[in-house]
Amino acid sequence: MTVALQATTPATFEIKSANLPLVALLLKSTDLVALARELEARFGDIPDFFDQDALMIDLSPLPDAAGEVDFPALISLLGSYQLVPLCAKGGSPAQMAAALQAGLLPVPDAHLVAARPAVAAPPAPAMPTPVAPVHLEPQGALVIDKPLRSGQQVYARGRDLVVLAMVNAGAEVIADGHIHVYAPLRGKAMAGARGNTEARIFSLTLEAELLSIAGVYRTSEHPLPPGMAGKPTQVRLVPGDEGDKLVMSVMTA
Repeated sequence: MTVALQATTPATFEIKSANLPLVALLLKSTDLVALARELEARFGDIPDFFDQDALMIDLSPLPDAAGEVDFPALISLLGSYQLVPLCAKGGSPAQMAAALQAGLLPVPDAHLVAARPAVAAPPAPAMPTPVAPVHLEPQGALVIDKPLRSGQQVYARGRDLVVLAMVNAGAEVIADGHIHVYAPLRGKAMAGARGNTEARIFSLTLEAELLSIAGVYRTSEHPLPPGMAGKPTQVRLVPGDEGDKLVMSVMTA
């Protein structure tokens, strides 16, 4: 016998599943002084790089001999860069207990999105989305049509950057996507700033002080390959046995 029961819906609330994209910090050292120094070097001149982004602290890269993590100090340090730590994973029992005491939720089943897409597989049944780096909605490219002088900086958050004029030495162009410079590029160019390994840099005249894609960089201390300086060039990231490397190639008509 089948019996139908009348459902009751609360008038004041509903509970539903929700997905929250997170930035993931892979902590490799408990030395917060060194961490503060490296964060300052990487993000100190980009005060709006993060915008109250929710953060997961991944402790799994820490060596087995790593000691305690000062979570209150770590949370305060990350907060100064407009990051909001919410959860942690991958630590020893003592480290996870300290994280919980500091107000971080344990998320042992969370995992990072692969840097590059895997081979296509048959669609799986719908499941809750795991913790992942921030994915921003696609936007039109940010277009700059004036020369950038030394000391000037442009950041295209969540999109590509197109520059139609010269990027002088001492200027910086940063994008979460691709960077196109239809003029001489003599300053610093950082594409895939939030970890997009598929981002590329294009320039009609490559003379850059620094080139970076997803954190892998090359400075002017290492001369450009022969015949490439001043040429129309694209820069991309290529995986290798010893890690990702920047590869440059001259563009021809």
